[in-house]
Amino acid sequence: MPYVLPPAAPASLSVCGSDQRFAVHRIYCVGRNYAEHAREMGSTGREAPFFFMKPADAVVPVAAGQTGSVPYPSLTNNYHHELELVVAMGRGGADIAVDSALEHVWGYAVGLDMTRRDLQSEAKQKGRPWSIAKGFDASAPIGPLTPAAQAQGIARAGIALTVNGSERQKSTIADMIWSVPEIIAHLSRAWLLAPGDLIFTGTPAGVGAVVRGDLLAGHIDGLEPLRVKIA
Repeated sequence: MPYVLPPAAPASLSVCGSDQRFAVHRIYCVGRNYAEHAREMGSTGREAPFFFMKPADAVVPVAAGQTGSVPYPSLTNNYHHELELVVAMGRGGADIAVDSALEHVWGYAVGLDMTRRDLQSEAKQKGRPWSIAKGFDASAPIGPLTPAAQAQGIARAGIALTVNGSERQKSTIADMIWSVPEIIAHLSRAWLLAPGDLIFTGTPAGVGAVVRGDLLAGHIDGLEPLRVKIA
């Protein structure tokens, strides 16, 4: 089929132990999915999950053993890190049951939901969408994917982030308000999920600002670590 302009190459992630790549379809993000983070952002209780999205080409893929470069974005003076477990979907579907949700998962990775916090706060105050705060260029650094079969125990894994060697965030995946199967079930009622979809599953407490030159190191037990430097 002829195109007016050549199609852009798909965003993709590396895969641990393979030269194959995982093509990204869409990126869904879950808000306030750890109780302590919900409290630090002004919420309480187990509210129903809510979602926002990032464009697929916001991905910054970081290969195993490498340190990615993430540019400090324009329009902000309060640029925040949010460390998250990223779920990669291998099968799509609608109205997926909680009990079968993990059958749709291809793998997992360590990711950062980078946020222009000042712009997010302004959007909240004015009742406007968050796109400018969450969906900007290079807002989704992600490490290599680990296939689900090789990530046993992920539901209880520890998750932690350091900035320049100092601990900022630390929790466990078990502390999520909504589990991975529950998140998939909720999402699939609102969208037809597809192979290649990524789901950022929420961040623990301890989010904070970073500046140019900072080195961020994200770790989730059983997954390839993620290291990025703010350029």
